[in-house]
Amino acid sequence: MFSSPTYRAKFSTHRLALLKASYSVFSILSVFSVLSAFSAFPLHAQGWIEIERPVDPALPPDVVRVGSEVRVTVEGRVARVEVEERFRNTGSRVAEGSYLYPMPGEAVFTNFSLWMGDQEVRGETMNAEQARTIYEEIVRRRKDPALLTFAGHGLVRAQVFPIEPGDTRKVVLRYTQLLTRAGDALRLRYSFGNRGSNAGTGYNVTVTNAAGYGTPYSPTHQIDTRRTDGRLEISLVKEATGQLELFLPVRQGLVGTSLVTHAPGGEDGYFMLLLAPADAEAGAGVPRDLTLVVDVSGSMSGTKLEQAKAALNQALGTLGSKDRFRVIAFSSRVRRFRDGFVPATRDNLTAAREFVDGLGADGGTNIAGALDAALDTPGDGERLSIVLFMTDGLPSIGEQAPDRIAEQAAGRIGRSRVFTVGIGHDVNTYLLDRLASSGRGTSEYVAPGSSVETAMGSLLSKLRYPALVDLRIAEAPVTLSQTLPAQLPDLFYGEELVVFGRYKGHGSGTIVVTGERNGKRERIPVAASFSATEPANDFIPKLWAARQIGDLTRQIRLEGASSSLVDQVRELGLRFGILTEYTSYLVQEPADIARPGTPVPLREDQMGGARNSAAQTGAGAFERARASAKLADSKTLAAADAAASDRLESLSPGGVAAPETRRTGGRLFIRRGRVWTDVAQADRITVTDVAAYSKAYFELVRQLPEVAPYLSLGEELLIAGRKASVRIGPSGVETWQPGQLAALVRNFRGT
Repeated sequence: MFSSPTYRAKFSTHRLALLKASYSVFSILSVFSVLSAFSAFPLHAQGWIEIERPVDPALPPDVVRVGSEVRVTVEGRVARVEVEERFRNTGSRVAEGSYLYPMPGEAVFTNFSLWMGDQEVRGETMNAEQARTIYEEIVRRRKDPALLTFAGHGLVRAQVFPIEPGDTRKVVLRYTQLLTRAGDALRLRYSFGNRGSNAGTGYNVTVTNAAGYGTPYSPTHQIDTRRTDGRLEISLVKEATGQLELFLPVRQGLVGTSLVTHAPGGEDGYFMLLLAPADAEAGAGVPRDLTLVVDVSGSMSGTKLEQAKAALNQALGTLGSKDRFRVIAFSSRVRRFRDGFVPATRDNLTAAREFVDGLGADGGTNIAGALDAALDTPGDGERLSIVLFMTDGLPSIGEQAPDRIAEQAAGRIGRSRVFTVGIGHDVNTYLLDRLASSGRGTSEYVAPGSSVETAMGSLLSKLRYPALVDLRIAEAPVTLSQTLPAQLPDLFYGEELVVFGRYKGHGSGTIVVTGERNGKRERIPVAASFSATEPANDFIPKLWAARQIGDLTRQIRLEGASSSLVDQVRELGLRFGILTEYTSYLVQEPADIARPGTPVPLREDQMGGARNSAAQTGAGAFERARASAKLADSKTLAAADAAASDRLESLSPGGVAAPETRRTGGRLFIRRGRVWTDVAQADRITVTDVAAYSKAYFELVRQLPEVAPYLSLGEELLIAGRKASVRIGPSGVETWQPGQLAALVRNFRGT
């Protein structure tokens, strides 16, 4: 129908009028008008269509986005981005409007493809200031603050007319970016925003020269990486919102390195150090002595034993020609495949698999005896000694006191690395965490009904190819503190090592990381610049806080609760919206329970320490240990948010009416009446009221952009700052007095 003269004339007239229109009278209305009714829901999109005829906000939109695909090709330092989006008219009338796409500030628009019948539609570009005017106008009209996440971007605009009822239009937009460097890595960013429809969004990156890059890393999203035909393929694991950060380490010898910082001012800065070795290379690193210890007591019978056997066979399959191994099974007694370590020859591996297949479940649980057997043979000094210890129960044979078992084992671990896997709620979390801590390893907790084989497989894949052991930060141009992990773990091929921490002072220079390979000490220089003030990279403090809370809560369980440790956990939990058992009272209702910041007496099961070690079992202890492990090992904001959300859900008081809670932008908000209240708000902090969608509101977002992610919660909310807070609502400041906003910004940031 579009090819008819009538529609051609109407389209041409409409286009000319629109192009001549002033931005100040840009009167388009959002096709996603349903957002005004459901503005609290987190939504996402890249581009959208604004229709020009008024629509009823209570009705579903006529034109909806039904799919989006982002394809990025990286060649050298240039990224070519292609965004394909599809829109369908689900209404009963012809739709007319404009397609809008927020462009990254550093991007160069290439072209825009949309064919309406036999006519190609071309787009026009606007700079950031023109785009901001459009964004703010839509926000005022539609009360859609999620658009403010795009503020500062440019804008591509093109007409889409007509879209007949039931028709689908495909839009393809292309642009290029010159990727910035972060040390030895190229840095790719993409803004998904927080608005759109429920349609899926695919995001895929192809790097043409895979051999030139180490292991990619994203601190914000979970990614999947594979190498095929000389290309490096990267995709997001699931649907994405917010800002994607992706680091592509350029291969520089053994390890590629990057360091980025965040310095809010008025306090110590934050840093992220990325060590990214090459992809997995069998035989290129440190040989291993691998000890596999498995519980075959009666409680392991059935599915758990079958999965454990599959995991052991999987572990045997990871051994290289230079590795040695042992297999130890325990119940009431301890059984060894062979005495001492044996080379990973074909005959030995075949015999080991026969030993594993013949294992049956019966008897009690002799954990002390199993550890004696695992630690009775010192490892070869030129090999990395790794002990994988898997159990599903409490010690019932021999020594049964968890603290004494752990103490005896700690004195014999030596240079071995101990990784523990606890299956189900009956394990003693103190014992497993203490073994892993003494052995510089990690604890993995497998929930009832979950796959033991999957958990073991993930752990084994990380430990397959050691690159460097005994890592240390030997030199730095500024004072580093509170680094996490506190003791650097070993570095493995194909697995990036990410270190978060704080720094005091500022300046440029070289960080030197040292590690050992085949008996020789190696130095890894990292070019570093520590800024006095750096507002970018705000994902760093959130990930640092997640790891810090995980480390502190594990320390409390092992060493016992002290007022200092508990206060640190509470302060971090309040500031970053990460609840633990020490701040869980905040989700309860409200005045007759302790106010935020008020100390609350700890229950006996929260005290931790060796004297309470025997009590650290059961579902509650399991969930606490698993939460600590997940937070302490957080590598992405997505993982940290998932761990915090899971913990919040587990801490919600069963059977008690609790207020509605929502985690947004790394903070936790509780609904108090009509107002979404940041849990970090304290009575002593002054609050400034700002009228929603007023001139002061938009100026606040321009000067304090970090508040933008929280605004989509609703029209009434209180956002806590360091020395001043902001309450958005129906009344308040509409126009700032001279110096008033600048003072608020300084106090909010605590600078």
